[in-house]
Amino acid sequence: MSKLMIRPILESDEKEVVALWKECGLIVPQNDPHKDIMTKFSYQPELFLVGLLNNRIIATVMTGYEGHRGWINYLGVLPEYQRRGFARKMMEAAEEKLKKIGCPKINLQVRHTNKGVIEFYTGIGYKDDQVLSLGKKL
Repeated sequence: MSKLMIRPILESDEKEVVALWKECGLIVPQNDPHKDIMTKFSYQPELFLVGLLNNRIIATVMTGYEGHRGWINYLGVLPEYQRRGFARKMMEAAEEKLKKIGCPKINLQVRHTNKGVIEFYTGIGYKDDQVLSLGKKL
């Protein structure tokens, strides 16, 4: 098996990244993936990582840090490459980047119904903080 190459996203990756997110079921009606990507290019784009195998993007993770907590969004691996350790490698790269800039803790959100993803995150050391996530559209 080829080695996963992880690097920051490039603007030329947008179409391939959106296709990956669609295939992974990461796009919800209230989010515009193209807008999310363009917004990220204006703030900490070096924390938005893509994973490539043979020059094909097979994984993504969008990471952020606002000075208090790190956040993980859009972790996805193409279905045919899932359960091979690539999501774990993407998370390790994201965690390392956040650690290097002084981030003390990472938060992430998972829908309660997404049991497989919850199992993945608990399997790599994340735990339920017993908090309720609230949001408001602006």
